[in-house]
Amino acid sequence: MIKISIIISYYKALDNLKLILKALNHQSSRDFEAIISEDDNNDETIQFLDKHRKDYNFSILHVNQKVDNGFRKNQMLNKSIKASNAETLVFIDGDCIPHKHFVKAYIENVQDNVMLKGRRVMLGEKITENIQQNKTIEPLKGLSVFFSDSGKKKEAIYLGNKSLLLTMKDKGLLGCNWGIQKKHLIDVNGFDEDYIRAAVGEDTDIEWRLKRNGIGSKSMKNKAIVYHLHHERSYSNEGVEKNRELLREKLKADNFVCLNGLEKR
Repeated sequence: MIKISIIISYYKALDNLKLILKALNHQSSRDFEAIISEDDNNDETIQFLDKHRKDYNFSILHVNQKVDNGFRKNQMLNKSIKASNAETLVFIDGDCIPHKHFVKAYIENVQDNVMLKGRRVMLGEKITENIQQNKTIEPLKGLSVFFSDSGKKKEAIYLGNKSLLLTMKDKGLLGCNWGIQKKHLIDVNGFDEDYIRAAVGEDTDIEWRLKRNGIGSKSMKNKAIVYHLHHERSYSNEGVEKNRELLREKLKADNFVCLNGLEKR
């Protein structure tokens, strides 16, 4: 049985998805499946997968929308949870390329009653352009990232099971790189589908609800690494603030088992 389901939140960026799948094809551990969680209904994606699914050394599931109805990421994440075949789920975004030991790190660190929280390297514009134009992940190997125009380069230091002080600080959950056992998500009814704007709903909200239900956290800094491709911000401050207002309402009501999640209550 596979050990991990990697759920990739994806929307209208097939070239980026191809880079992610290429990186997954070179993982040091192959005990995983990939679930493409597409917040869209795109024939181009379907055609690509039909033609190339056999080219990968891991199984690929594709979950998508019937229609593109705006930002429905949490709805797609819930659909992907239901489709998953592993007991441990790992979430990444469709603009984040995993390090070659990404799967291995999550397999080695998964445990009961704990959410695993990774970080991201913020790739610069120039190195991102190189990767995307040449359709290659080679610039992510060796020391290239450290001599690039990227930010948060310390996050690119892979330590494996070594432990340094810089790995100990517990920061907030990033929706683009984290993992947990599926049973713990089921206990809080998955992601809250009331969030129909980007940010907060897919990370801050799920984090507080898991904590409220007794789930601890462990840093995966310098263990599970992803490289975030540079792009312009795709959501507004106004949308984020509306999500924060919604979060405040939910905190006040103490709805840590959400009403509009995996099951509708």
